[in-house]
Amino acid sequence: MAFHDIRFPDNISRGARGGPERRTQIVELASGDEERNASWANSRRRYDVSYGIRRTDDLAAVVAFFEARNGRLHGFRFKDWSDYKSCAPSGMPAATDQVIGTGDGSQTEFQLVKRYTSGAQTWVRTITKPVAGSSIIAVNGSPLASGWTLDSATGIVTFSAAPGPSIAITAGFEFDVPVRFDSDALDVTLDIERLGSITSIPLVEIRR
Repeated sequence: MAFHDIRFPDNISRGARGGPERRTQIVELASGDEERNASWANSRRRYDVSYGIRRTDDLAAVVAFFEARNGRLHGFRFKDWSDYKSCAPSGMPAATDQVIGTGDGSQTEFQLVKRYTSGAQTWVRTITKPVAGSSIIAVNGSPLASGWTLDSATGIVTFSAAPGPSIAITAGFEFDVPVRFDSDALDVTLDIERLGSITSIPLVEIRR
């Protein structure tokens, strides 16, 4: 089992369907009241990329990608076109988009995260697959051109010198979702005009 640092073809992923999934246990009591418990602390994303196949060449590209990943064995990057930036979908990433930590004078490593806020509630998503070259880092609101590195395999920002106490560390970036195929078989249909389709190509987010 390994992770292949390669992205699923963008022209096909653009037509995919899917999004976040949660798992909640609901018990209905005799009174009709409910007890609800979250089985997962974090969401997990699922996609079906069969909707993005429009040409025979797309079909061939998916089959080749599937074979090279050995079906469900190896993970890969996937661009979720509905959610791939630190900012709103219509915006451009800025250095102050997301707070990723606060300096204490000794800590040098900070994990990229994205916050989802509605009303008084916020969920923090860990970002492990930033797009190389897309990240902007700021300390106390001022973008830094140097003095830091970003591991595109983990989403960890490392500073050469620890930011001072109480100083906000922020970031702007694009990111991919780490996924794998959720089936070891592709059901390919070829019609009389040599056009092709696949009924379903499920992908599921890898959580570590």
